[in-house]
Amino acid sequence: AGLGEFRIRDLNDEINKLLREKGHWEYRIKELGGPDYARIGPKMLDHEGKEVPGNRGYKYFGAAKDLPGVRELFEKEPLPPPRKTRAELMKDIDAEYYGYRDEDDGILEPLEQEHEKKVIAEAVEKWKTEREARLARGEEEEEENIYAVNDDESDEEGSKEREGEEGQQKFIAHVPVPTQKEIEEALVRRKKMELLQKYASETLLAQSEEAKTLLGL
Repeated sequence: AGLGEFRIRDLNDEINKLLREKGHWEYRIKELGGPDYARIGPKMLDHEGKEVPGNRGYKYFGAAKDLPGVRELFEKEPLPPPRKTRAELMKDIDAEYYGYRDEDDGILEPLEQEHEKKVIAEAVEKWKTEREARLARGEEEEEENIYAVNDDESDEEGSKEREGEEGQQKFIAHVPVPTQKEIEEALVRRKKMELLQKYASETLLAQSEEAKTLLGL
């Protein structure tokens, strides 16, 4: 390490140059039919018995491993923290995670009530202002009761009246609902029409064939 950075780099370059020349001879020996020393040869180890580190075929020996910019090449990145499994993540999920306990702290509910009162007051004030403006223009009319029931309309439309409890508004359904007897009569009429169409058609065909025979056609 006391040789200095530049001398160390030169010596390391010289070693790598010799290693490349050695590799060329090993390849030539193999090409001539000799043993493959690159495969069966011993590994290059440092004085600590560890394999000599390298980058893209370039090896670093001795103090060259501690040169600036070289040490960072071989520093191992810290392992990422272990990822939790789905079961471990689900252990921390409860009602509070989904916001079901937001009102338990006693802070949110009063704020919501105050805001609700403010919105209702604004809506009522707006309605009063619009009503006063309509009255000033003479456009105000008596509001129609949309739930009122007219007996004549109930009879004409055949609606079925539904009575609630005593003292409550009565509602009617404006949809005629056939009774069981009416359904049975409709099915009988339909069956009669099908039978008449079937046998009437056969009778007409027989009469037509008889007429053709009499006329010699």
